[in-house]
Amino acid sequence: MSNKTKNLKEVARVFFKLGCFAFGGPAVHIAMMEDEIIEKRKWMSRDYFLDLIGTTNLIPGPNSTEMTMHCGYERAGKIGLFVAGISFIFPATIITALLAYLYVEYGQLPEIEPFIYGIKPAVLAIIAGAILKLGKKALKNVELIVIGVVVLTASLLGVNEVLALLVAGVLGMFYFYIKSKLKSTINSVAPIFLFLGLKTTVAKISALKLFLIFLKVGAILYGSGYVLFAYLDAELVTRGLLTRAELIDAIAIGQFTPGPVLSTSTFIGYQLSGFPGAIAATTGIFLPSFLFVLLLNPFIPRMRKSTILRYFLDSVNVAAVAVMLAVLLIMAKETLIEWQSILIALIAVILTFKTKVSSIWTIVIGAVLGFLLLSVL
Repeated sequence: MSNKTKNLKEVARVFFKLGCFAFGGPAVHIAMMEDEIIEKRKWMSRDYFLDLIGTTNLIPGPNSTEMTMHCGYERAGKIGLFVAGISFIFPATIITALLAYLYVEYGQLPEIEPFIYGIKPAVLAIIAGAILKLGKKALKNVELIVIGVVVLTASLLGVNEVLALLVAGVLGMFYFYIKSKLKSTINSVAPIFLFLGLKTTVAKISALKLFLIFLKVGAILYGSGYVLFAYLDAELVTRGLLTRAELIDAIAIGQFTPGPVLSTSTFIGYQLSGFPGAIAATTGIFLPSFLFVLLLNPFIPRMRKSTILRYFLDSVNVAAVAVMLAVLLIMAKETLIEWQSILIALIAVILTFKTKVSSIWTIVIGAVLGFLLLSVL
């Protein structure tokens, strides 16, 4: 077996596994990738992984899914990009399509709230572990620490994360460039699933129309599931293709199934046009990400070689870690409100920081504990 084939199989295996267990949103997905790709397999340096995070945050599309594509590209070339992305998306698509079938046919979904309850506090420890390791690399000097604190504060105050990253990058780039020029000139040194609705009847539209709608959304989407909700509300609800309650159900499915939240598209596509619609919507919303990463990835090493763009990347990387920290703090505030969730979080912290247990097993243990604490004890 050639090295290329071996690498492709490894890429497929790693990202399929992550696609099955990566609950909790982009911050969790990236933290799990850091554990699998940097800590265990050492596919690239942590510095370069940070560069990928920083640049990915600045382009449209699902950040964590685009990170899988970047990592696949680094490990196995252009084919690896597609293998990684498809392997990560596939489990969520299949699970979401099955849930869409149950929802349309029977008007309800399986009761899995206890498992989700346990997963939420477990992922907090995983994010914290990744922030600690990435932060050590990103915070290279006092100025970058200041940038990180400012972005963290802005994120907690509700400033758009893409705007915060971009402003941090530009300001940091100019500051460090001017500082380096002054230094050389003067030679000085400076220091879900609880909703049970009635069986729904929705409007039917062609798979091609669905593909075009979701292609447009995928090409311009920035931000979280809440932003996705706004876009889909404008595209589907205002046109009378879907009710707002049905859209909320679809977003919830994307939030609480593993893998990217954009698997919401599979659910909606199935509702509107069956399996052809599910395939069309899923393909449409993810296709721009494959193209963006394919175009962007070759330029990242060149950006690092350019002095002024290196300053930009360093600043954006710190800002990206600060955004992850803001997500962690917000999630902790919303999650750690009962003794059961606090207990699960403490166990997850021990597993993450005191043992070599995989982040995937931490997720599984959290889910089991959630079930036991809510359903059995």
